[in-house]
Amino acid sequence: MKLGFLLGYSGKQINIPMELIKQAEAMGYDSVWTAEAYGNDAVTAASWVLAQTEKIRVGTAIMQMPARTPAMCAMTAMSLDQLSNGRFIVGLGASGPQVVEGWHGVPYGKPVTRTREYVKIMREIMERKGPVEFDGDTYQMPNKGPGTTGLGKPLKSILDASPDIPIYTASITPAGLRCAGEVADGVFPVWMDPNKFSVLGEHIDKGFAKAGNGKSLKDFDVAPFVSVAMNDDLDAAYDSLRPWLALYIGGMGAKDKNFYKDYATRLGYGDEAQRIQELYLSGKKAEAEALVPNQFLDEVALVGPKERIIERLAPWKEAGKRGEVGTMLLGVHDVQVLELFAKELL
Repeated sequence: MKLGFLLGYSGKQINIPMELIKQAEAMGYDSVWTAEAYGNDAVTAASWVLAQTEKIRVGTAIMQMPARTPAMCAMTAMSLDQLSNGRFIVGLGASGPQVVEGWHGVPYGKPVTRTREYVKIMREIMERKGPVEFDGDTYQMPNKGPGTTGLGKPLKSILDASPDIPIYTASITPAGLRCAGEVADGVFPVWMDPNKFSVLGEHIDKGFAKAGNGKSLKDFDVAPFVSVAMNDDLDAAYDSLRPWLALYIGGMGAKDKNFYKDYATRLGYGDEAQRIQELYLSGKKAEAEALVPNQFLDEVALVGPKERIIERLAPWKEAGKRGEVGTMLLGVHDVQVLELFAKELL
């Protein structure tokens, strides 16, 4: 199993912890991941890190697909692949309708259809077998729709082919997981329980079957985000993570369209998720956070004193041996915690 860690996105001022990244690189960490919402973008941060490191790979978790055409994303990936000697990883996500339509000003559309078409177009561009033509539901190349001149022509990338750039997608919905298994090299489930892989695996396997060619977990990286709260005060450690889960379950998305709430339900916490969302959307965030179960936090995160975290790594190690977790992407910016995981897992 490989280790990576998440930078997330910045607040008002961009802060990239280069010293910590270089320490992780020296420890043997495989990757570090940038992000974007509606502030800093993921690509600029990734470029900054790649320029100042030598071995660690850098990925985007995620680049918002509606913010870029597939061709622009392929151009970016091929450029960074060359400049970094093959250390860039493409991580894509559909984002959500509030950001896509409110910030980027484009229709949210069909996220799974968009993902499938986006990745297929990127592959064609990066393989550079010929001029790209694509007639899909979301994307047409050349575009001949309303407002076009009719002068568009199929083009082939000027850059050398880069067919081996990994492409990951972010998904937790059944359809999205099937899509990831079919077209991607890996998937980010925002969190997961290593003892309940079937919640993800049954859908990923269906994607493998559709892809054909014997595709399996040997060819695919399940890379969950794993939040870590190392603290000798167990209650304080739990409390530090409650706002994270409450935000996703209660506040990410509209009441009837919240993929994270649905995912929590499939993991066995439907009643709790429903109540958390009700409280969160009514402005009672503290009460919503208080309802996040300790058991749920223990299943999807690593919480408590050092010795407890080491003990609770056991199911993650077993999942790694089975190929059900390929990379743990740690949500932590503490060198001592990074050292602990490097010692235990690398």
